[in-house]
Amino acid sequence: MGGAAGKFGEPAGRDGTWPGPSAADPGRRHTAAVVTDRFDRIAWRDTYAQSAGLRELAAELSARYECTSDLLIDAFLAAYKTGPRLRERAEMAPSRLVNHQVITSLLETQEFAELRRETVGDPYAAAMAVLAQAPALRGLLERCRAAWEQAEQANTAQRGAEDAARGVGEALGQAADEAEAEAEAANEADADAEAEAGFGPGAGSEAGSGAVPVPADDAVQQAIVAARAAEAAARQAGQAAAQALAAAAPGLRAGARTAAAQAAGSVREEAALMRAWGVGPGELERMPFDARARLAERLRTSRLARWAELIGRFRQMAGGERARKVENATGELVGVTLGNDLSRVIPSELANLGLPELRAVFAVRYAAGELMLYDSQEEQAAGKGAVIACVDTSHSMYETGPGGVSREAWAKACALALLDQARQAGRDFVGVLFSAADKLQVFRFPADEPADLPRVLDFAECFLGGGTSYQAPLTAAGELLEQEFDDTARRRGDIVMITDDECGVTEEWTRGWNDAKHRLGFRLFGVVVGAPEAAGSDSVLGALCDNLRSIEDLTDVHAAADLFRLI
Repeated sequence: MGGAAGKFGEPAGRDGTWPGPSAADPGRRHTAAVVTDRFDRIAWRDTYAQSAGLRELAAELSARYECTSDLLIDAFLAAYKTGPRLRERAEMAPSRLVNHQVITSLLETQEFAELRRETVGDPYAAAMAVLAQAPALRGLLERCRAAWEQAEQANTAQRGAEDAARGVGEALGQAADEAEAEAEAANEADADAEAEAGFGPGAGSEAGSGAVPVPADDAVQQAIVAARAAEAAARQAGQAAAQALAAAAPGLRAGARTAAAQAAGSVREEAALMRAWGVGPGELERMPFDARARLAERLRTSRLARWAELIGRFRQMAGGERARKVENATGELVGVTLGNDLSRVIPSELANLGLPELRAVFAVRYAAGELMLYDSQEEQAAGKGAVIACVDTSHSMYETGPGGVSREAWAKACALALLDQARQAGRDFVGVLFSAADKLQVFRFPADEPADLPRVLDFAECFLGGGTSYQAPLTAAGELLEQEFDDTARRRGDIVMITDDECGVTEEWTRGWNDAKHRLGFRLFGVVVGAPEAAGSDSVLGALCDNLRSIEDLTDVHAAADLFRLI
C-alpha cells in the first residue's frame, strides 16, 4: 500500500486521491449582507443600546426565526449608510442568503430610496425605519420559512463538509506521522543488521522507503469517502436552498416594497410633525435618543397631532408674510416723487428706454436720482410690546368646519404662528386660554428665553371647556401689558382675540378698557372663527377691536395673512 502515500500531494485525478475541499474556508463566509466598517458597528451598537423598541423586536423575531439579529443590523445599515454596498452572494454563509435577498429586494425599490432621504446619517430615523418595517418583515420571514429551513440545512451540511475536510487533513497528518515513524524504525533496524553483517553504510534494503502502514492508509481512504459524501450532501442542500429562495424571491420583492413604503410613510409623518412644531434638523441631531423618542411619542399622541399639517402651513404662511413685509411692502399709492428706485419707476420714464436717443438721458437722470417714481405710504407695523394671543377654548370650539378642521385647531395654529412672529421680532409672547369667567390659563414665553417645546405643547394641548367670557381674558391681557410697561416702559403691544362666540361686557369694564388702551397704546385684533354673526359691525367685538375679521373656511390659512404683516 506504499504507493498511496506518494500520491497525497498530487492534484485531483482518476486515481482516487483527495483533491481537498471545494467549499470556501468557513472563516471567510460572512453573516452580514451589508459591508460595514468600525463606525457603522459603533452606530448600530449605540442605537441598539438606546432603543428599547429595537431590543424588543430582536427578541421577538429571534424566538421565531434564526439569524434575525443579523437581518435587523443589515436593515438598519441599509437605511443609515450613505452608500450601502452588499456583499456578493458567494461570500455569504448559506444561512444568511435569505437576509441577503431581503436586503437586496429592499434596496431595489423606489420606496426605499425615498425612505433613505430621511434616514441617511440619522441613527434615530434609521432605527425608526426598522421598527416601522417590523410588520412587513414578519410577513417576509414567514413567506421565506421554507427557504430559511433549506438554508439552515445547507448551512448544517456545509459545516459537515468542512468538518469532514478537516478530518481528511487530520488523517493525512496522522498517516504521514506513522509512515515517518515506521521509516525511522526500519532504518534503525537496517543499520543494526548491516553492522552485524559487516556491511558499510548505505548498503541496506528498501525497508525504509516511507510506505504508509495499512491501518493508516485505510483511515485516510475512509476519511476521503466521508468527506466526498459530506461535500455532495452540502452541494445538494445548497441547490435545494437556492431553489427555495428563488421560489420566494417574487414575494420578497413585493413584501420589500410594502415594508419600504410603510417605513417611508412613518418616517415622513414624524419628520412633518417635527417641522410643524418648529423642531429643526440641527436640534434633532443634538437631542439625546431617548428625549427624541419621548418627544416624537408626545407629538404623535397630542390632541392636535392630526392637525400638524395645518399648523405647519400656518407657520410657513406667517414666515412668508414676514418676508413680504420686510422686502416688498408697497403700501398705498399717494403720488409721484423723484429717485432712482427702478422697482417704482412710472411707465412714461420706462418708455424712454425704448428710444435710443433718450437712453443716455435716462441714465443721467438715474445717476442723479431724478427719475419719476410712484410714491407710496407704507403700512407700518406699530407693535413694540408683547404679543398676546387670547384663544377661546369653550366647548363650541370643538366644532369642525370645511375639511373637518376644528375651530380649536385653526385657533391654536394661528396662535403658534403668532408665537413665531413674536420671537422673530424679539417680543414677548403670552398665550391666554379662556372660556368661562372663572376659567383662565396663562402661558408666558419671554423673548430672552428659549421657547421650550414641552411648554409650547402644554399651551397647544390645554383645553378648558365651558362657556365664553370676553372680560376675563382681555382684562388679563391688559394687566400683562400694564406690567410690561411698568417694568420696561414698553408700550404698543398687540392683542389677538380668537373666538367663535359673542358675549356682553359691562359699561364700567369698557371705560376701564378704553383708558388702558389709550394709556398703553396697544391694539386689539379680533378673529372670529365659524361664527360670522359675532364679527358684525354692531357686535361687541366690532366695538372693541381695531381690526376684525371673520374666518369661515378653516382650511384657508391665508385668511389671516395680513395679521402677520401688521403685528
